[in-house]
Amino acid sequence: MALEFPEIDPVIFSVGPLSVRWYGLMYLIGFAFAMWWANRQAAKPNSGWTKEEVSDLLFYGMLGVILGGRVGYVLFYQFSYFIENPLYLFRIDQGGMSFHGGTLGVITAICIFAWTRKKQLLAVGDFVAPLVPVGLLAGRIGNFINGELWGRTTDVPWGMVFPTGGPLARHPSQLYEAFLEGLVLFIILYVFTKKPRPAGSVGGLFLLGYGVFRFCVEYVREPDAHLGLFGGFISMGQILSLPMVIAGLGLIIWAYKKPQPTVATKA
Repeated sequence: MALEFPEIDPVIFSVGPLSVRWYGLMYLIGFAFAMWWANRQAAKPNSGWTKEEVSDLLFYGMLGVILGGRVGYVLFYQFSYFIENPLYLFRIDQGGMSFHGGTLGVITAICIFAWTRKKQLLAVGDFVAPLVPVGLLAGRIGNFINGELWGRTTDVPWGMVFPTGGPLARHPSQLYEAFLEGLVLFIILYVFTKKPRPAGSVGGLFLLGYGVFRFCVEYVREPDAHLGLFGGFISMGQILSLPMVIAGLGLIIWAYKKPQPTVATKA
């Protein structure tokens, strides 16, 4: 027995040529939560943040997510096609976003913001880290509604037959990622920031947590058909997650060993 994929129209409604899709709405939900949570943190006494700084940071972050996500997808997953068709980079109508690329985009945005506003880089990273998981949760639900990025075939009772995944039941890996990379990771960061932490430790915990969760889920997520498994055992998602695990763990160790003032505010 397998679960049937729920019949959810990816398009919520259309007005003339304009279509509002669930996937786009999920991006808006993620950004809306980030704005609300960031302003909530900034409003606390001695937070060191103003509403104007939060607004600018979120704008930089949005650009980082969108530009980094697109460039990352093209370079990490469609590089050979990009070499043959460079304009594919701008064909956003054909879709394709990479979280790892988006992460690099956000890190770049954080660096630019910290430099222009003369803020401590690690403190900005710690401020941003808890804003991300809810957006990941929403985005993975959007993937599920679109019936994309499904998992490998399985015989578990909750296996699901996806419209584009053939007749066999598959892991609903989008929901696994929504749960682990979204809900669980947010709870971990929320609990961790209940007490002041060394600068860099919150951002490091995010990198470590996401990298570990993504690496594990990749074992049940269907590899990209044109890439497959490298060496027959590791996917591109796992390859890209390993540097996050190493960087996150290293940042946490460095944060606790290096004497510095605590800057992370209570959640």
